[in-house]
Amino acid sequence: MNRCLGLFIVFLAIGLTQCSNKKTPADLIIKGGTIYTVEPGTPTVEAVAVKGDTIVYAGDLAGLSKYQGEQTKVIDLAGKTMTPGFIEGHGHFMGLGYNELNLDLMNITSYEEMVQKVKEAVAKAQPGQWIVGRGWHQDKWTKKPEKLIKGFQTHQLLSEVSPNNPVFLRHASGHAGFANAKAMQLAGVNQLSVEKLGKNLGEGGEILRDELGNPTGLFNERAQSLITQYIPTNTAETDEQALELAIAASLRNGITSFHDAGVSRENIELFRKFKAAGKLHTRLYVMLTGFDSELLYEWFKKGPEIDSDNLLTIRAIKLNCDGALGSRGAWLLEPYSDRPDFSGMATLSMDTVLKISRQGLKYGFQICSHAIGDRANKEILDRYEVAFSENPDKAINHRYRIEHAQHLHPNDIPRFAKMGVIPAMQAIHLSSDRPWAIDRLGEKRIKEGAYMWQSLLKSGAVLVNGTDVPVEPINPIASFFASVTRQTLQGEPASGYEPDEKMTRLQALRSYTLDAAYGAFEENKKGSIKAGKLADFVIFNKDLMTVPDAEILTTEVVMTILGGKILYQKN
Repeated sequence: MNRCLGLFIVFLAIGLTQCSNKKTPADLIIKGGTIYTVEPGTPTVEAVAVKGDTIVYAGDLAGLSKYQGEQTKVIDLAGKTMTPGFIEGHGHFMGLGYNELNLDLMNITSYEEMVQKVKEAVAKAQPGQWIVGRGWHQDKWTKKPEKLIKGFQTHQLLSEVSPNNPVFLRHASGHAGFANAKAMQLAGVNQLSVEKLGKNLGEGGEILRDELGNPTGLFNERAQSLITQYIPTNTAETDEQALELAIAASLRNGITSFHDAGVSRENIELFRKFKAAGKLHTRLYVMLTGFDSELLYEWFKKGPEIDSDNLLTIRAIKLNCDGALGSRGAWLLEPYSDRPDFSGMATLSMDTVLKISRQGLKYGFQICSHAIGDRANKEILDRYEVAFSENPDKAINHRYRIEHAQHLHPNDIPRFAKMGVIPAMQAIHLSSDRPWAIDRLGEKRIKEGAYMWQSLLKSGAVLVNGTDVPVEPINPIASFFASVTRQTLQGEPASGYEPDEKMTRLQALRSYTLDAAYGAFEENKKGSIKAGKLADFVIFNKDLMTVPDAEILTTEVVMTILGGKILYQKN
């Protein structure tokens, strides 16, 4: 009897050993380079194995043999570097696509260059056809116009080259727009016109006028609606084209997930159409636009939509609460240094912010409020705090966000971590804005409260990075560079602006991966390389974590993998 039992145990052990050694072939194996996991315990691994759209192994080469099968595809990194797929923490997906369809003014260096681009577009357009574009920023021009009104150019040169075609060109920030005489004529805006910014357009708008009361062509914040209501709406064909361009641009730049900040019902239907057709090749985390109250209440009734396919999740709301520094619309506690009669403006009632904050807790939606100025940030934190204190049970793990959090009063910096509010910041804004932002805020306010990344991180806040595309190009490498150097893209100043606020390279990588996933409640699905997570990766030709600062901007994306599939490969 004992002999039989002994034999049984031996055979059982042999069987278990054979089972443990049994191969479970992967669909994809990646090895041969440095693989950064963004996992605290194992910061790097030698190899990764993928089955379907999921990581099944991340470890050393010795443990890889059981995943190698006859049909397994193997990618040899050949010394290149792989990280988790990058997550754009705040952008505008359709805006990214349309920026490639319309006039792209992001890189112009003067008003005359803008006028020339419009002149060329007019030559190709039909009479009366609208010319639209986006991306100009007067403070980035190397040559200033001869005539400026409150820091902005006037429309005369633009109107001369386009007398019969209405023109509207959005500021890079999206918080202002520039119109020619034909556009203003169609909109009925003239010296005697009444600015109907109250009842019809809501609070928070301004038409800039010259000393005689004539409109200069600059429409700030919600005053833009006076013009944009006359621009023909996009067609279904151009919407699809823009979405295809946005997806392609994301993949080229190593972006596998995208937090879309302010989406309409039409956008959602288009995203669903692309998903059903198998064409939605970027994972979207959608914030419903707060401009459409009917849309919000429809979603409050049915609740968040968390996609089991991990492609299209709708569980957040975007509120636009102030303007931008560039257009002097950011809402400040004290007046602008270069416009002492003005402190910016709220573009949404704080009563509305409190109301939506309460409803977000009630119905399970994350609230993401745009705030750039220190007063806007303070007022929103105050409203969030009231909502949380009224409903502490619902406020557990709320992950409410402030989008941009660009300029903070020092007293408000520790409140983010204390309240669990996420600052969703865009490091690239420092590279673009810091050289002129000091004119807006003055040295004291800049040093104590602007672009306070390290102070927020040290206080315990989770920081989400991004670009605010199309305000800035979607390129995450540029934003990574800004995060760790606090320099302009020209490498100035040598030590960086306010260098104590630089991120470490690991902090910068986390802000674009695991912490960005946390900002969308998705840290258990993505953002790091770990068995059980989605197989979203980006491969670079250089090691972002070790190359000299000066080489970061020459680093290129060579491959983007989404759900285990290669969707972009550099030729």
